Amino acid sequence: MTLGVLHIDEHLVAIDKPPGLLVHRTQLAAGEDQAALQLLRDQLGRPVWPVHRLDRGTSGVLLFALSPEVASLLGTMFEQGRMDKRYLALVRGWPQQDAGVIDHPLARDPELPSAGQTLLEAQTRWRVLRRIDWPLVTAPRFPTTRVALIEAEPLQGRRHQIRRHLKHIAHPILGDATHGKGPLNRAVAAHLGTQRLWLHAHSLSLIHPVSGAPLQLQAPPDGQWPLAG
Repeated sequence: MTLGVLHIDEHLVAIDKPPGLLVHRTQLAAGEDQAALQLLRDQLGRPVWPVHRLDRGTSGVLLFALSPEVASLLGTMFEQGRMDKRYLALVRGWPQQDAGVIDHPLARDPELPSAGQTLLEAQTRWRVLRRIDWPLVTAPRFPTTRVALIEAEPLQGRRHQIRRHLKHIAHPILGDATHGKGPLNRAVAAHLGTQRLWLHAHSLSLIHPVSGAPLQLQAPPDGQWPLAG
C-alpha cells in the first residue's frame, strides 16, 4: 500500500489515512500486519514519529514528525488545543438545529465504565452541511431513512470525542459499531455497498512549529462518500 502524502517538508509529513488502517501496531489488533507508521517509514526510508492519532475506522489527515524534537513541539500544540481540526461525519437522523455546540464532559477511557472515572471537559462544535432521505427502510414506522452530513470541530482531543458526543445528542455516526445501532449500520452498509465508519478528518490547520508559517492540510473525502461531492 502506498500512502497519499498531503504535505512534506524537512520537519513533518501529513498523509491521507485510508479507513481501516491502524496508526501503529498494537496488541489490541495483533493479527493486523499493516499500520500507517510502519508503511510511511518504509515509504520515506526514514523514521517518523506520530504526534496524534485517528481511530482505525477514521480516514483523513494524519500528521507525523520527522524528528523527536518536532514531535514534542507538535504534541504540545495538540495538548494545548492549538490546532483547528475539522471532521466530516454521516449521522443518523436530522438534527433540529443547523448548528450547535455539544458541551458534555467525557470519561478519560471510553473502554471502561464511566462511573468512578474523572470526567474531562469536552466541547464539540458542529454544523449541518446537508440533509438527505435515503430510499431505505430501517425502521417499520418510516418509509425512508434520514441522514445528515455534519462538520464537527472537537475543541479538545478526548478519545472518541466526536463519536461519543454525537451519540450523546442522539445522532450517532453511521458505521459506528460501538456507539451506533447494529441493524441500522448493516442496512446502510448494504445500501452503500461498503461497511466503514463514516468519519473523516478533512482538514487540520496549525502554525508550523519550526517556521512559524500557517499550514493548512486538507484531505478531500474519497469517492465512497455519498453526500460530500
